[in-house]
Amino acid sequence: MHSKRPKYTARTADPHLLYQISVQAPENDVHFLNRVYKNTYGRRPLSLREDFCGTALLCREWVGSHRKRTAVGVDLDEEVLAWGRRHNAEPLGSDAHRIELRKADVRKVNDLETEIIVAFNFSYWIFTERQEMVRYLKAARRSLQKEGLFVCDILGGPDAQCTLEERKTMPGFKYVWEQESFNPIDHLMRCAIHFEFPDGSRMRKAFTYSWRLWSAAEMKDCLAEAGFSRSEVYWEGTCRETMEGNGIFTRRPKVENEQAWVSYIVAFP
Repeated sequence: MHSKRPKYTARTADPHLLYQISVQAPENDVHFLNRVYKNTYGRRPLSLREDFCGTALLCREWVGSHRKRTAVGVDLDEEVLAWGRRHNAEPLGSDAHRIELRKADVRKVNDLETEIIVAFNFSYWIFTERQEMVRYLKAARRSLQKEGLFVCDILGGPDAQCTLEERKTMPGFKYVWEQESFNPIDHLMRCAIHFEFPDGSRMRKAFTYSWRLWSAAEMKDCLAEAGFSRSEVYWEGTCRETMEGNGIFTRRPKVENEQAWVSYIVAFP
């Protein structure tokens, strides 16, 4: 018996839920973080700080992956933090206390020492000036334990520097990623996420972003300036059948450029 698709419409759908379904893959992130940390330090990591955490879906996946794990999510948006508490933390029941969601500036959280700090979904691109970026990275480094990792994801390739719309069909709706504008002089870009539904309705600009498109080379330079001892890029492999990303990320010092790519950068204190 086949399960029915959810009946989403622009009037009834929850944009935070749609975002989690269409954008995030926290189980893959947890697997990657655990693999890299264990390969580096020879043990399982237990503490995570998720900067720009939004609904803290990654925090939930992290604490759910091991009974001793704890997570702190940091974000400036109280509304989205409240959504995360209600939908992601509280359903964990007696384990909910292992997630702390904090309204704060990520550059000013200095009372924690964490094994891993992450900035995912390109959220740190909100820092558009080099000194702002380095200030954030310095703050993150101060909050890491000696055996720690700072991990961010990064987007690149020629397609990242043009206007476009990409659609992806999800169960019960379509996810639309739009790059509205890109300035090649300062690399400032405006992007938006829209959702489309089977009844013809649309949720336009459910999420909007004003960012700087940082390159991997620039980020590695900023990490070095912030005092990290080294940083490495983990590049996604390609499926031969589909020629799309296969979800397997390996450390690579040199690669062939692609039209569009997403990678992790891992930095060490």
